[in-house]
Amino acid sequence: MAGPTFLNRNVSDLCVGKPALKPLSAAATVSEALALLNKSSEPHVSVWSCDHSKNVLEDECECRCVGKICMVDVICFLCKNENSDNLSKALETSVSQILPKGNLIVRHLAPNSSLLEAIDYILEGTQNLVIPVQNHIGGKSRKTQSKSSSLSCKHRDGIEYCWLTQEDVVRFLLNFIGVFSPITTSSIESLNIIDCNVMTIRYHEPAMSALDSLTLAHVEQTSVAVVDDLDRLIGEISPSTLAYCDETAAAAVMTLSSGDLLAYIDCGGPPEDLVDLVKVILQEKKLGALLELMDEELSLSSSSSCSVSSCSSDDELGVCRNNNGSGRYASARRAEAITCYPNSSLVAVMIQALAHRASSVWVMHDDNTLIGCVTFKGILKVFRSLANARQITR
Repeated sequence: MAGPTFLNRNVSDLCVGKPALKPLSAAATVSEALALLNKSSEPHVSVWSCDHSKNVLEDECECRCVGKICMVDVICFLCKNENSDNLSKALETSVSQILPKGNLIVRHLAPNSSLLEAIDYILEGTQNLVIPVQNHIGGKSRKTQSKSSSLSCKHRDGIEYCWLTQEDVVRFLLNFIGVFSPITTSSIESLNIIDCNVMTIRYHEPAMSALDSLTLAHVEQTSVAVVDDLDRLIGEISPSTLAYCDETAAAAVMTLSSGDLLAYIDCGGPPEDLVDLVKVILQEKKLGALLELMDEELSLSSSSSCSVSSCSSDDELGVCRNNNGSGRYASARRAEAITCYPNSSLVAVMIQALAHRASSVWVMHDDNTLIGCVTFKGILKVFRSLANARQITR
């Protein structure tokens, strides 16, 4: 069985060409995290904790990645009543206080660890695997020396790190999909990977009522389905879409219906009428700080709206960025949710998810009523089962 043997490959094979992580100190404030996110071309920033008590050189310390932060974390944080009422205080909160609690979202992994080990961590709830960056010269690998760091200290031995996501692992497997034939042509229904325990919200309900579901979806790397009264899928409120927005999306979540929120975060920026509606409701709720924040951010981005000339190649995948390329305001074409059917093959669903940069694909009946979804974790369970089957037959 070539498939299970393939899963013993080193995770370093997946790291070729991956950029080094730009670290943010766990002691940084939410305001500092926002500044870094607004400058970054990536939707997530790694968060690091450094121990200066270790017996190391004066300019070094023991540093470890303890999590990641993106606009979704900030948006959900600002939407809480106690924070929207006192925005300035909320922005001075330590980043470590808003990192997801519970299972380890981020884990360190040695570069010689197997792909199978990486999959096991993902199935346990890990989203990002932190791997030391290595250069391969003359058949030998050596550690890359860090020239600079935004942390107040260097990693031991100057090591830089990259990280692998669930999407990276699935994409790597798709590149060698023939190794796993014929199971990849089986239907997702026959493979029993359709998750029917999905989170939904009605089109006309306040988006704010889905805040807890959105927070959970962010941790589980799925989305909140927006449905009509007959449970027909209309769209999705996706964390991977909100990750490309700016912090003013918190105001939209707090004031709009779920249906209007879909239009607000659609590619190209929020429609003017919805912006005006958000402002009116903020005034009615006496949320002056959020209103000021919204006015400030919209004035800064008014000259950098997403256009044909300013969209990157990612636009073909449904992702737009603004002119400055910072990811400050961008949105995926995700109001139109990515869908499939129970008889869709595993490989077809993999291709759909990767083509649209979607961490989950909705499964529907022919009449568009929602059945459930297939996630990257569900897909990886299939490949893990191949290894289990080989162990049983030994």
